[in-house]
Amino acid sequence: MSRDTGLELSPKKVEYIKFVNGKNGPVKTNDLAAGFGVDPSTITKTIVELADDGLLVYTPYHGVSLSAKGTIMAEFLVKRHRILALALTHFGLSHDQACLEVARFESFVSKDAIDQMCRAMGHPNKGICGDITHDDGCLRA
Repeated sequence: MSRDTGLELSPKKVEYIKFVNGKNGPVKTNDLAAGFGVDPSTITKTIVELADDGLLVYTPYHGVSLSAKGTIMAEFLVKRHRILALALTHFGLSHDQACLEVARFESFVSKDAIDQMCRAMGHPNKGICGDITHDDGCLRA
């Protein structure tokens, strides 16, 4: 991943990164499996792929945590969700509807598009489900 476009991860990997980001400390493979209703072997395969991509630190039998690169990616994934959900509320969707709809397509929206939307919205600091952080790409004119 030489230049992160925001499109590098599958929707499932996006959800895994956001799940790990939402926890304090290492997350056990069984906790991930239970959270997503899948077999632990399925989780392990994906965790290894994310670790190989440098996004997770994986220690067998101890769990996973975000790497420095993974933390940056997670911050973007959260920002993307919140910007898109906020945008949908401007078109009449309720907060719950917006979150559900965004979850269906957010993995297919690029970082450049999110940065442009953020600028057009005046760099909002609050989304419908939490604070929105800004980075150099968003703040660049």
